[in-house]
Amino acid sequence: MFKHILVPVDGSETSMKAVAKAAGLAKAFGSAVTALYVIDPYPFTGVGADFAYGQAQYLSAATAEANLALDTAKKALEEAGVKVNTVVGEGHAVHDGIERVLKSSGADLVVMGSHGRRGLEKLVLGSVTQRVLGVVHVPVLVVRD
Repeated sequence: MFKHILVPVDGSETSMKAVAKAAGLAKAFGSAVTALYVIDPYPFTGVGADFAYGQAQYLSAATAEANLALDTAKKALEEAGVKVNTVVGEGHAVHDGIERVLKSSGADLVVMGSHGRRGLEKLVLGSVTQRVLGVVHVPVLVVRD
């Protein structure tokens, strides 16, 4: 039924529950899986040498966080017997990055957590999840905490 599942992760417990659900679906349908972590490559505004130094530090930390979350997701999927591709996507807004990778990957299902660990988003149905529901044109399975 689903040939390719996209699983956005952020390292949160809820996103790992989405990874587990995606693993079950992938095994049932023989689907390919792509795990995605989105970073904003240019979160700062400013000028001068201090800006460049801060940008480099941010990108290094953001990439390390992305790799940790993706490695954790990859390990869980592989332990479940599912092959996975990992992608660090970019977007000034996380939902834009998800939409961009969704289009380029050809995924036909998004499986994501109801909320992540970013700020107030963890309190209610996350704003990222809400925005993804509003912009994508494939089914989205929202996994609750």
